[in-house]
Amino acid sequence: MTAAAKPSGAHASVPPSEFGLIAPDTTGMNFYRSDPALQDLLRLYLPDNLFRHIEPHLDRLGELAGGPLDECARLADKHGPVLHQRDRFGNDRQWIEYHPAYRELERAAYGEFGIHAMSHRKGILGWADTYPAVAKHAFTFLFNQAEFGMGCPINVTDGAARLLSRFGDDALKAKYLHGLTQTDMSKLTQGGQFMTEKEGGSDVGKLTTRAVQEGSHWRLYGEKWFCSNADAKMVMLLARPEGAVGGTQGVGLFLMPRELDDGSPNHYRIVRLKDKLGTRSMASGEIKLEGAIAYAVGRLDRGFVQMAEMVNWSRLSNGVKSAALMRRAHHDANTVAHNRVVFGRRIVDMPLARRQLMKIMLATEQSISMSFLTADALDRAEAGSQDAAALLRVLTPTLKYRATRDARKVCGEAMEMRGGIGYIEEFATPRLLRDAHLGSIWEGTGNIVALDALKRAVGRHGAEAALGAELHARIDDATDIPQAWRDRLRVLSDKAVGFARDVAAHSENEAEARRATSTLYHAASAVAFSWEGSRIHAMRGDARRLLLSRLVVDHRLTAQDPFAVLSEGRGDAIADSLLGEQPLAMSSAADFLGAA
Repeated sequence: MTAAAKPSGAHASVPPSEFGLIAPDTTGMNFYRSDPALQDLLRLYLPDNLFRHIEPHLDRLGELAGGPLDECARLADKHGPVLHQRDRFGNDRQWIEYHPAYRELERAAYGEFGIHAMSHRKGILGWADTYPAVAKHAFTFLFNQAEFGMGCPINVTDGAARLLSRFGDDALKAKYLHGLTQTDMSKLTQGGQFMTEKEGGSDVGKLTTRAVQEGSHWRLYGEKWFCSNADAKMVMLLARPEGAVGGTQGVGLFLMPRELDDGSPNHYRIVRLKDKLGTRSMASGEIKLEGAIAYAVGRLDRGFVQMAEMVNWSRLSNGVKSAALMRRAHHDANTVAHNRVVFGRRIVDMPLARRQLMKIMLATEQSISMSFLTADALDRAEAGSQDAAALLRVLTPTLKYRATRDARKVCGEAMEMRGGIGYIEEFATPRLLRDAHLGSIWEGTGNIVALDALKRAVGRHGAEAALGAELHARIDDATDIPQAWRDRLRVLSDKAVGFARDVAAHSENEAEARRATSTLYHAASAVAFSWEGSRIHAMRGDARRLLLSRLVVDHRLTAQDPFAVLSEGRGDAIADSLLGEQPLAMSSAADFLGAA
């Protein structure tokens, strides 16, 4: 890292007599080494040679994310982008000024690790092939624990390359694809996706941007209302060609360069940058299209469909990013709980704090397991499995809906664990909480995504059958788990699938779409935890992940009596195991699963 990006060293100025009175934070933590669950899941889902190849790189990224990159993220959040309308000679040439810390974040994400290019370009980090989604999102997960805002530019650059490679003609690919997948910063072409309009929002069929053909290219007119990575060198956007039908069927996909072939700016303006609650490091703007030159990508009557094909990738990425925020918040809460002493006791030893930590842990681990379950389904779908494609169709909106909502709660709980000082912007928790609120809006609000999961994935495509089959297969594969627990998981999985079908089949049940989507998520995570616990125990003799399955069943899939005092005997023992570091034998885990 450059000198400008080095940690501030604020702790050095604290008088020795006062140091330690305030709980430490995660500064200096290696987020990879501190996450045995991530290591376990990667060993389960990746071939051994690929895991061994990427582990040193993950270790380095984990170290950077807990130190220099985290300091860069803090500075970039505090000193956001500034839009300039003219250069110093008075020429009307717009440009956005970024803090040097943001440029360091770019250099790490695009240059050193090539996260945006891992699915497209062979040879990233010395691997001979492209990376599967599981491996790629391990890097996404670690990087976003330090910096969430840049997750959007990385994702839309990746998405632009995917759209171009799948639907662009040979000439467009030859001209733009190489730059989108570059790791040489001097040759990199960052991408953008300008979709949202005042008229449309989630209702894409109402968009009003016009496309007028002019020879071999098109000219675009209209406004785009929320455009992240506003100064990207190449943008994908939707527009309606003149004379096209209304609705989404009349929408085409276009590629719009920031600069024309002669180096002059294209005919669109950034009107202003958004003053956002979170992701302040990254420039989001309002764009005025004034005859901007663009090129058609694929069939003009398939623009919306082509863009929708990328939703699985972007919603998975969204879920992983929310999981990253939760893991960072979880790290912070644990750091406070284990190092802060009040009333003569560590916070981690106090009953209410232990319960709070367990809530943070459970939601966090659910999001991580569901992220990698979904990434694995995507990899199998990309390899040609139709069953995996159907599974993916329901998992991506389910993950996106629940993980992004849980992130808001988890980040808030972590702030509360630190107390009043956690509300101060010098600590990471306020930034985590501000950023977490974007996930529920990005790529569709909670209502939109829940309806997509239930009314489309389930009601229209019958994707819940693939989910039910997947869950049954994983239950059957976990043969060392007590039969009674596997039977219970089968019943709960079938009930969740049946509930989703019922909601999808009857329009009067539409208001239950959110609850049904959450139920699918919880049932799937309970099964995933059990399968993982079985496999991890076979791998290294630790069945603790099975206890998370028990917690999901008890607290997410079983009705609670609001007036009953809950017995803490089993809960305390589970917390002792999960908050500790000792492996758990299968026989001991089985006792917890068999308890009433």
